[in-house]
Amino acid sequence: MNPPVSPKRWYQAACERSGIVCDAPQLAAIEQLEIFWDQLVEFKQKRNQFLGRSLLSPDVPKGLYIWGGVGRGKTFLMDGFYECLPYKRKRRIHFHNFMVEVHHEMKRLAHERDALIALADQIAHSTRLLCLDEFHVDDIADAMILGRLLGALFERGVVLLTTSNIEPDALYLHGLQRQNFLPAIALIKRELKVLHLDSDTDYRLLQMERDPLFMFGDVEENERQLASLFDRLTAGAPSEEKSIQVRNIRMPVRRVAREVVWFDFAELCGGHHDQSDYLDIAHRFPTVLVSGIPQLSAENGAAARRFTWLIDVLYDNHVKLAASFAVSLDELYEAGRHDSEVQRIASRLTEMQTRHYLELPHRSRGATLT
Repeated sequence: MNPPVSPKRWYQAACERSGIVCDAPQLAAIEQLEIFWDQLVEFKQKRNQFLGRSLLSPDVPKGLYIWGGVGRGKTFLMDGFYECLPYKRKRRIHFHNFMVEVHHEMKRLAHERDALIALADQIAHSTRLLCLDEFHVDDIADAMILGRLLGALFERGVVLLTTSNIEPDALYLHGLQRQNFLPAIALIKRELKVLHLDSDTDYRLLQMERDPLFMFGDVEENERQLASLFDRLTAGAPSEEKSIQVRNIRMPVRRVAREVVWFDFAELCGGHHDQSDYLDIAHRFPTVLVSGIPQLSAENGAAARRFTWLIDVLYDNHVKLAASFAVSLDELYEAGRHDSEVQRIASRLTEMQTRHYLELPHRSRGATLT
């Protein structure tokens, strides 16, 4: 059995393989992740020793809270750390999906005397390291649950590694009854080492500026360009999942990894999806790729209508879009359609290619359908 690869060695190899320029803030973060990795490996070794299972059980290492701007590499580093850690009892999940599960499981455990404690026992039984990506709080129900749940998980020895665009003190900043969430913030700061990934470089923006985001005409060449862009945006991360959970359904995807998802137009706009489905996608994925957008006409009117919903939702939430089209944007809608809806979508598609739009922060929460 090969020895585990440490975060430092993984990062060096990833930079060489993907052509990533070693970034000083990322290197500083890797140093902290290396220390964290060493602590977790040592903890596991001690636990596996005879005395480690007695009253002399070692202290559980503190976790990490990594925060910084969009596109700085937080998810990239978390995913690398997760792959490196030689643990079976580990889980990596987007925070949004985690909270959906929490609400679902608490309903299922409603017959228990304390559903939240029963849930904490359940998580602790299966998970030593819990990695939560894009930690944020903007829902009062989540805010009321999180403080108790995190406290119960820490008490049960669950180690947390989380990324966020927001520093702990700014969590749920203008939320209702925020004073009730302040103990949860204090708990996070006490139980987790807070690490600021302070970089001026938005790597996602750099990758998306290298080539045109919208491709036209040649289907094979468009597919090649989209595949190349996906690989660069995800730094070559594995993309084995063939579908994602969108509200209550599984939606097929071409590829998905590191907060980038790639759809076929026929699947995304040709089915029975509505604005709420698109809102869920827009909240979870800062970058969306779409293949095979045809010319829109009366013959595919339902799909054209859903495409309108899709663009409005992506635009309102500052999602970055890369796509392949059968025709130019000027020809996207059949001749003769000059209504305000067509003009709005055409204008938004044009703006979504600009640097100004690409620099806008992703709205992962807080936006609702109007």
